[in-house]
Amino acid sequence: MGWLSRYFKGSSHRVSEGQYHGNYGDYGVWNERSSSWDALSEYENEDVDRAIAISLSEEEQKKAKATENASTLEEDEQLARALQESLNAASPPRGNGHAFQQAPLLFSSGFRICAGCNTEIGHGRFLSCMDAYWHPECFRCHACSQPISDYEFSMSGKYPYHKSCYKELYHPKCDVCKQFIPTNMNGFIEYRALPFWLQKYCPSHEMDGTPRCCSCERMEPRDTKYVTLDDGRMLCLECLDSAVMDTNDCQPLYLDIQEFYESLNMKIGQQVPLLFVERQALNEAMEGEKNGHHHLPETRGLCLSEEQTVSRILRRPRIGAGNKIMNMITEPCTLTRRCEVTAILILYGLPRLLTGCILAHEMMHAWLRLQGYRSLSQEVEEGICQVLAHMWLDSQIISGSGNNVASTSSSSASTTSKKGSRFQFEIKLGDFFKHQIESDTSPAYGDGFRAGNRAVLQYGLRRTLDHIKLTGTFPC
Repeated sequence: MGWLSRYFKGSSHRVSEGQYHGNYGDYGVWNERSSSWDALSEYENEDVDRAIAISLSEEEQKKAKATENASTLEEDEQLARALQESLNAASPPRGNGHAFQQAPLLFSSGFRICAGCNTEIGHGRFLSCMDAYWHPECFRCHACSQPISDYEFSMSGKYPYHKSCYKELYHPKCDVCKQFIPTNMNGFIEYRALPFWLQKYCPSHEMDGTPRCCSCERMEPRDTKYVTLDDGRMLCLECLDSAVMDTNDCQPLYLDIQEFYESLNMKIGQQVPLLFVERQALNEAMEGEKNGHHHLPETRGLCLSEEQTVSRILRRPRIGAGNKIMNMITEPCTLTRRCEVTAILILYGLPRLLTGCILAHEMMHAWLRLQGYRSLSQEVEEGICQVLAHMWLDSQIISGSGNNVASTSSSSASTTSKKGSRFQFEIKLGDFFKHQIESDTSPAYGDGFRAGNRAVLQYGLRRTLDHIKLTGTFPC
């Protein structure tokens, strides 16, 4: 109507009593008390009609624009409301068994209590998550106690965490490379593990040349250096601590196992030579042996009944640069047959309990041959030999506990701590070797042990051996 007013002001005629009623955007209604419109000339009437038409057209455009703006504003409000409802109602994505939730930032328009500080939020910004309302500065990580300002956060139980803090606390790390174990192509965390030692590692380490201890089978951590034996085997430092390196080192252990057999009324009448050898010499002797059974893929002991010349380790080697074995001296030893057993060969460089376990097994082979047990099946012979090795390990673990207490009672604190640590590992190692025997899946060594052990537990060792000699089988 402003254009119409300006148009009339420029005219020589007044419309002094005209009144406009209505709101912005509405069409105006004019009420005239005088008939001054009649006094206008026909030409002037045409100008007025044109001015009114133009003014009405402007008013219609303004009304259409206002209606469009109002409609757009209403649509924006509906969209924002729908988005907010979807954020509150949608299920959060899952990760590693814990929810990753979203924390939308809203503006308060009513009475709300902060779940963090228990005070009124008032009219200001707030977070709506975990079925509660929070001041932005009160919604904090349970690990680092800093506010969570990220759009996503993690939960463990009823506590929120920064995603980075949650990962540091709960995402498994590789015990080899010390890095977070990566997810596979399906988004799952996949790793390999040695459950007995609670060691977990990335699957890639099984193919990237990471060394594995030939005794305890643990993978070499990146911050540790295993010892490389002369035949290429790797030995961890804990297993190295009690490793038996040559024949002289093994003599006390040999006597201990002979006494163990005598305590079972199974004295070995012949003095069987004991030789410590490298892997190559053991493999060569195994190829020349016509009788006996061998635990593949790794044979670590052998009871010989044939005449052979074997290269034995004469002097204990030393550890040189790069944790490598150096200065090993060997000599050939010709074995002549004077009885059913010519010698027992043991792989060098294994810890005391594993060496003793292998020796107890091979001495049982020798005892069976010297006592006239003939033509036994592989399952029966290897099974009963494993039973004796398992029994010897048990005896060592039980007796070792008492010996350790007596030997450390009068030593210094630091020495006691070191001895105690070594002893605890040796006990753990003994349990591991027992576990290996018990869980062996091979028909001869595994199934044979379990059948033999059941027979010994039910009937006793002597009756089981008598039954084997008569029938060639375990008693049922």
